[in-house]
Amino acid sequence: MFRRQFLKATAASIAASAVLSQDSFADHHEGHAPFKISLAEWSLHRTLRDKSKNLTNLDFPRITKREFGIDAVEYVNQFFKDKAKDTKYLSDLKQRCSDEGVKSLLIMVDGEGNLGAPKDQERTTAVENHYQWVDAAKYLGCHSIRVNAGSRGSYEEQQKLATDGLRRLSEYAKPHGLNVIVENHGGLSSNGAWLAGVMKMVNMENCGTLPDFGNFHIRRGANPEEYDRYKGVDELMPYAKAVSAKTHDFDENGNETHTDYEKMMRIVCEKHGYHGYVGIEYEGGKVGEMEGISKSKALLESVAKKLSKKAG
Repeated sequence: MFRRQFLKATAASIAASAVLSQDSFADHHEGHAPFKISLAEWSLHRTLRDKSKNLTNLDFPRITKREFGIDAVEYVNQFFKDKAKDTKYLSDLKQRCSDEGVKSLLIMVDGEGNLGAPKDQERTTAVENHYQWVDAAKYLGCHSIRVNAGSRGSYEEQQKLATDGLRRLSEYAKPHGLNVIVENHGGLSSNGAWLAGVMKMVNMENCGTLPDFGNFHIRRGANPEEYDRYKGVDELMPYAKAVSAKTHDFDENGNETHTDYEKMMRIVCEKHGYHGYVGIEYEGGKVGEMEGISKSKALLESVAKKLSKKAG
C-alpha cells in the first residue's frame, strides 16, 4: 500500500529527473558528482507520525534506499527518543542499515536542554543529557551528533555560555571519535558571525557546524529578523562537517523558490571545497513528503551536473 501510494504521488517528479544522466548519479560514493546525497529523517516527520502508515524509525533505512536510491541517512532523535541506551533496538537498526547498504551519518538531537543555558546546573544537565546520544551515534557508526546552541543573555554572554557547553560535550565525544556539530537553528545560532565566533572560541577539531540553507530566522513574530542565508552559509562552511539542504517549495522548473541552489552549492563546493554529504531536508507542505524528497533529490542532481560541467 505504501509503495503504491508513493509511486502514484511521485510519478511526475521521477519523470522529470529521468532526463539526468543516470550513470552519473547512480552511486554517490563513486565520486562522479561534486558532493554526495543523504536523507535527513525530518523530511519524513509527517509520515512517521501518521500511525495509519505503520512506519517507524526502523523503516527509515529501507525507505531511503528503496524509494529514493539514497544510501546515507541522518536520524532525528525524537523518532526513537527512548531507545538511546537500548542496544537491542540499536542493533536491529544497525542491521537494517547493513542489509540495505545504507550508511548512518549522524543523529540530530533535540529536547535535551540548552547547551548554552545561563545557569551552571542547567547547562551541566544539558551536556550530560547528550552523552547517551554520543554513545548511540558511536554504536550506529555515525560520525556526529547535531546539537543546538540555545542560550540567553547578551551577544557576548551567549557566546561564552554556548562555548562552555559545546566544549564540555566535545571533550566527552572526542575519545569516542565523534563530532559535535551545531546547526543554525534559531536565535543567535542563526547569526552566521555569532556561530562562527563560537566555533573559534571552542577551538576543538571535533566541534563544527551543520549549515542549514533555510534556518536563518533569528527572530520570528511581530518583529522578525532574518540573516542572509548565503552570507551565513559562507561563514559557517569553514567549520562544516555536514550540510543540510533545506527545501520548501518548487517552481515549474523544479527550482527551490526560497534558495538559489546553484549559487548556494557553488559556495559550499567551489568556494569552500566541501565534497561530503549534503542532506535533503524537505519541510514544505504544498506537495507530499515523498514527492518533496524526490524533487529535492532531482534539484541537487541537476545542480551537481552543472557544477561538474564547470569543473570539467
